[in-house]
This record gives sequence, C-alpha cells and structure tokens, in this order.
Amino acid sequence: MNYEGLTLPKHLTIIMDGNGRWATERGLTRSEGHLEGSKTLEKIALYAYEKGIKILSVFAFSTENFKRSKEEVGYLMDLFVNMLNKRHYVFKEKDVKVIFSGRRELLRKDVLAAMDKITNDTANNKSGILNICLNYSGQDEIVDATKNISRDILAGKIKIEDIDRHLFHQYLYQDLPDIDFVIRTSGENRISNFMLWQMAYAELYFPKIYFPAFTTADFDEAILEFNRRNRRFGGNETKSN
Repeated sequence: MNYEGLTLPKHLTIIMDGNGRWATERGLTRSEGHLEGSKTLEKIALYAYEKGIKILSVFAFSTENFKRSKEEVGYLMDLFVNMLNKRHYVFKEKDVKVIFSGRRELLRKDVLAAMDKITNDTANNKSGILNICLNYSGQDEIVDATKNISRDILAGKIKIEDIDRHLFHQYLYQDLPDIDFVIRTSGENRISNFMLWQMAYAELYFPKIYFPAFTTADFDEAILEFNRRNRRFGGNETKSN
C-alpha cells in the first residue's frame, strides 16, 4: 500500500497476542505458535520501518508470563536467544537500534548475553528503534522509576520540587516519546500492564487476528484506522497526529 499522505505514529507499539491459540486451533504445540510469532515479528517490524515508522515497541514477554509452565517459559527463553543471536544482523543491516525494557532479574545468563550483544552491535544505528519489552511490567516500571527518583533525592542530585512529568519520564526504562498507537492482536480488548505511563493518550486498536496470522496488509489496515482517529489530547484538535 502507498503510504503517501498518511500520518504515521511516531511511536507504535504491538502487543503480540494469540500465538498459543493460533497453534492450538491448528493442532500444533504452543511452542510452534511462538516460533511463528517470532517470524511474524521480524516481518512486520521490517515492513514498519520500510514504511517510515521510527520507533516500535513490542511486548515480547511479561513478568507475569513466568507463571506459565516451566517447559513453555524455557522454550521462549531459548527462542529469544536463538532469534537475537541468529537474526540480529537483519536489524543491524537495516540500521535499526535494538533496546530492551524490563527487569533483568530472573532472565537466564544466555538471554542477558544475547540482549547485551545486540544492544552493543546496534547502538549507533539511526534509522529506527526497536524496543523489546522482556520480563516487563508497566506497574513495575513506574515503581522502579519512583525508587530511582527517591535515591537521587536522598543523594542530593534532585529536589522534590524538581519532579514533574518530564523528569519522571526520564526515569523510565527508556527515554522514548509517548506512544501514539497501540495494536493488540487476537481481539482481546485490554492493555495487560503494558507501558502504562507512555500510553496515556495512545489510540488503541484491537484486530481479531492472532499474531502469527497478522500480515502486512493487516498492518496497512491498522495505519488506515490510525488516520481515521480524531486525536484531541483534551482539546479541540481533530487531526490524527
């Protein structure tokens, strides 16, 4: 689809939901669903950057996902390591900077090593940013930011009077612009503790498509829907962005 004349979200996020259900409905294992989801992520991410998206955040693994079976969590960790180590060159070649949001605790050493490698290898890339939210909780991010602000107050680096929205934002896991548009696949109409601070004025879109089946045409439709929205930010503006 030709994107000429369309308004693009500066910061787009995708909650990649439905891998397990996609697989179950096809008589496959949940692991096979996660594998297909990883392939879809790479395809959609590269397409989004090709079309002009600059910042993409994806919900890869929530803190709550550790409640799943030991086998499923282990497979997902293996998948992260494999994807980051074997496919990192794709994002390096496309000049996309890869960063991570979330707590490092509970993540295996090989996962952390793969994360650090791709972060270092793509640190100087300029064309786009891929923010992978791994072991992530929106509430925990706000708690962690509050703790770090408190430490800096006690250390005399800042004063209580200095705290405002702008300063608080700087203490989040990544200092990225607020989210413009959220896509959550599978038809579930909730945000599931994802980037709560950053999506204060985000437009939400819930296509009834499992993530492994989400195509570039579905992405095009999402961008068209974003352009149909009237974003007022509490005022009278009617433009989508």
